[in-house]
Amino acid sequence: MMLSACTSGPTGLFGNGGVGGPDATQATAPTPASRKVALLLPMSGANAFLGPALEKAARLGLDQQPGGPEIVVEDTRSTSAGAAEATRAAVAAGAGIIIGPLTAADTDAAAPIAQAAAIPMLALTSDVGEARPGVWVLGVTPEQQVARLVEGLRGSGQTRIGALLSQDAFGSAMADGLTTAAARAGLPPPRIERYGTGFSGINSGLRTVSDYAGRHPATDKGASAADAAAAPSPGLPIDALLLNATGTQLQEVISCLAFYDLQPDHIRILGPGLWGAFASKLKALPGAWFAAPDPSARTGYVQLYQARYHDSPRAITDIVYDAAALARSLSGDGYSAASLTREQGFAGVDGVFGLRPDGHVRRELAIFEIQPGGGAKVVQPAPGVLSNGS
Repeated sequence: MMLSACTSGPTGLFGNGGVGGPDATQATAPTPASRKVALLLPMSGANAFLGPALEKAARLGLDQQPGGPEIVVEDTRSTSAGAAEATRAAVAAGAGIIIGPLTAADTDAAAPIAQAAAIPMLALTSDVGEARPGVWVLGVTPEQQVARLVEGLRGSGQTRIGALLSQDAFGSAMADGLTTAAARAGLPPPRIERYGTGFSGINSGLRTVSDYAGRHPATDKGASAADAAAAPSPGLPIDALLLNATGTQLQEVISCLAFYDLQPDHIRILGPGLWGAFASKLKALPGAWFAAPDPSARTGYVQLYQARYHDSPRAITDIVYDAAALARSLSGDGYSAASLTREQGFAGVDGVFGLRPDGHVRRELAIFEIQPGGGAKVVQPAPGVLSNGS
């Protein structure tokens, strides 16, 4: 088994006695039913194409040794209502822990039912809005990515961080993650600008975050270009800029960076892990960083999956395998709060991770750097142990 557990940690899995259930820290020796692992997966409906692969990964994680916990598969039908029904079925079946459901909407519908029954849930979404006591968000989240980037910046002495982020849920997650990470690291509050649709918002945001008016007062007052060039220009107020744009919006941002003195040879550009999918096209951002799991770390899991199923696993199956291996390793104690939230966490396919009592997940990621000709390489490997800021 690739995932390993460590010792001691906080308790209080379901908060103050749980929601409609006993305090998980009061658990004694587990009954056979408490060892059951329920998989809430989309075996039908719009996401049915993912269900079988997710189930295979889960079974691989649970079946590494004989005598593993019993597996119960419940179909969410790719709907919120289906996820709620599947959770009720899992409770009725005597599940000791639940893996799934897949999406944020499904988790929102399923989580209160699992909480009421005091059954821990390892949800597969990356929406931190679904994190709550007893319900963990296992997907790689924006807050985890930003926390790793801030850690890397602090190590390189770049502590003044700005951000230009979209006015949507993704941008809000990045903004919240940056604010939290900077505070935890003891860094100055970040300069965060948000933009809606259209180029004007991007342009205005870059102008503000770079303090262009303060650095070029003559230009803003209508002076000639020659006078503006001759005027002294204060330094930038930031030495790193976090973006979350992709596609056309990213191209629009890139087109403005030099005008506002924000080009990659002046400051460190930061982006989301999504950039990894098209890093070969980002040669205009040499030196830019993004945080993501190191693909080389999943080699062993890929080999296991291929040997069992004669197929290559999707990246999304990594977290299901990790959740299942975690459930297998803890099945002997009935998934107690202390074991689930132990301080040193677990070593998983996508790196070390740990469950916080509030449902958030600490996760160690690697930092990738965009190369001058495009593409990315790891410049800071994922730490082998959890840090306080992850």
